[in-house]
Amino acid sequence: MLDPATKRLLPWVVAIAFFMQTLDGTILNTTLPTMAKDLGESPLRMQSVVIAYMLTVALFIPASGWLADRFGTRRAFLAAIVLFSFGSLLCALSPSLPWLVAARVLQGVGGALLLPVGRLSILRAYPRAELLKVLSFVTIPGLVGPLLGPPLGGWLVEVASWHWVFLINLPVGVVGVFASLRYMPDLRGAADQRFDWPGFVLFSLGLVLVTLGLQGLGEHAISAPLSILLVIGGLAAMAAYWVHAARADKPLFSLSLFQIPAFSVGILGNLFARLGSGAMPFLTPLFLQVGLGYSPSRAGLTMVPTVIGAMLIKFVAERVINRFGYRRVLVFNTLLLGCFIAGFSLVDRDTPHAAILVYLGLFGICNSMQFTAMNTLTLGDLDDARASGGNSLLSVVMQLSMSLGVAAAGALLAAFAMPIVIPIASDIGPSNLVHTFHATYICMGALSALAAGIFFQLGRGEGPSGPATVIDES
Repeated sequence: MLDPATKRLLPWVVAIAFFMQTLDGTILNTTLPTMAKDLGESPLRMQSVVIAYMLTVALFIPASGWLADRFGTRRAFLAAIVLFSFGSLLCALSPSLPWLVAARVLQGVGGALLLPVGRLSILRAYPRAELLKVLSFVTIPGLVGPLLGPPLGGWLVEVASWHWVFLINLPVGVVGVFASLRYMPDLRGAADQRFDWPGFVLFSLGLVLVTLGLQGLGEHAISAPLSILLVIGGLAAMAAYWVHAARADKPLFSLSLFQIPAFSVGILGNLFARLGSGAMPFLTPLFLQVGLGYSPSRAGLTMVPTVIGAMLIKFVAERVINRFGYRRVLVFNTLLLGCFIAGFSLVDRDTPHAAILVYLGLFGICNSMQFTAMNTLTLGDLDDARASGGNSLLSVVMQLSMSLGVAAAGALLAAFAMPIVIPIASDIGPSNLVHTFHATYICMGALSALAAGIFFQLGRGEGPSGPATVIDES
């Protein structure tokens, strides 16, 4: 039983952690060109900083529940905040891109545990009748973080330096540590619960090898034959995991999840539809600065309508899904999303700023509707026995798809920029790279639109039983 102070303040502790994570996920993208110049790198090859964090989060999410059960929610949550904060400090102190990527990996380990462990502590600490109210409160900072992140990142690099986008996490982390020591309950699960370490190794190896192979093809940091071997090795590891999961008593992710039709369509649709939308927070601030010549602060403020549009659609998303059904909404919206992404190829240096703001707002509405419908479809029919595994797998797929999307965008940027002589340390003329971004937007839009074929496999009335309950993408 929680004491009154803990019951009142625990949601605030989890909300702080959620804010740290979502702020960090958006504040960095606006600073990449400035960061590249300072580190002596090309701004078109900074995707590894983003991918390292996303991939690490995807790898460690499956272990978060077991770690919380094994060591208790208080220790796991404290470790998450400390690792995230220490990783942020190392990021700020990084003298080169490889050091920065390594620090982002450490930061990602903490980020992978923050939200799952915090959410688990709330699920175990509050009765079901209070969960909706508490969880709704916790998700509010998840909306504020993306709203503040881009403009704050742009402002910080102009008035101070890019190091402060990481240093800003430290005071929040200190508050989180003291609050956790006082108000985070030490809740544990079954002591004898086993973790599927063989499955974890195979699954993680597959994710890492495929992502490194795709990134190698884009950045040309390693040879093309070696990159292809990494991709093939990663696919082999994933196939080995599939065989292992079919035989294991308690696999990391049970294959029985895919016996649920809505879950199968939803999880595969998430994987491919997010390739384009997941690349946009990385691609668009880069385009605004490198291609259109915007300052970091102006680029950050320009991204705000995307978040506002995402917030506004939440008020009507449930009614739209219930009125038209999952198949119609997802097929139409996926095609529309692909068109919106490809439509950025029409934006150039002569496009009025007001038109760009309106376009980004409309894109945010379409993008948020896509996430809401996909996630609700994926999780809506899971029973209590499979809800945890299904939610964990969805979280992994979301992070994996976004990291693959950034890797694909980076590879396309590098490929289309090959005819252009790109100085390593920047002074890249904005006008001579606009076509590179335009071609990349068209390809990423086409990738996203192809996912409509997956959602078309739904029956006309197929979807979670009962009215749609909006499940936020966070």
